[in-house]
Amino acid sequence: MLDPLNPPELIASRWFNTDAPPALKSLLGKVVVVAAFQTHCPGSNKWGMPQAQRLANNFNDDEVAVIGLNTAFEDLDKQDAKSIEAFIAEHGITFPVAKDQPDGADTPKTMTAYELQGTPAILILDRQGRLRRHYLGQVDDIRLAAEIMGFVIEARDAPREISAALERRFASALVDPDAHHHDHDGGCCGGHGHSHDHDHAHDGGCCGGAHAHEHSHDRGLEAAKADCGDPSCGCKS
Repeated sequence: MLDPLNPPELIASRWFNTDAPPALKSLLGKVVVVAAFQTHCPGSNKWGMPQAQRLANNFNDDEVAVIGLNTAFEDLDKQDAKSIEAFIAEHGITFPVAKDQPDGADTPKTMTAYELQGTPAILILDRQGRLRRHYLGQVDDIRLAAEIMGFVIEARDAPREISAALERRFASALVDPDAHHHDHDGGCCGGHGHSHDHDHAHDGGCCGGAHAHEHSHDRGLEAAKADCGDPSCGCKS
């Protein structure tokens, strides 16, 4: 089971756009954004990876590291190294990109380790290496940038109560994406049944994972609550 306080390393069979593949442990002290994608996924093409590139363009890489993760669980023959290189060139991606290591089963190793259920997906790790956010599907630019900036401002050695207070501020300042209905054109694709604990049909299509799941846009807050150890801290679960 995934431990958000001690998330696993990315397990890559190959890296692109870098001569020195980054390890998460080497990025401690930075906020790390991992953008999971598939080259044929409509959502990854339309907004997942373009959004990740906008983050890379607008945040100093001394403070925020953006990493792409090709989690190929569908149409594997369309996601070989040549296809990934073409995807990177087409979208003008400048940050490091890892190809998730296959495990011979339904999902590759990093996708399984992080319990990812589809693409596009966003993971955000704070300066201490804790997994604070896990989003599936489209996330508003303003919300994502605000949360990343909050984690940037948070001290590298922030105690648990400070992290819990930051989560309370997020909950009070940002509109809960689960509080209203989104009805976008397209919907999910990929041929795998999956359910959400909210009702979103994403524009352009997000590719579903290999099995049914429950997913929260604020799943990362569970990590903060577990970290602060106080169920009454006000973190949104």
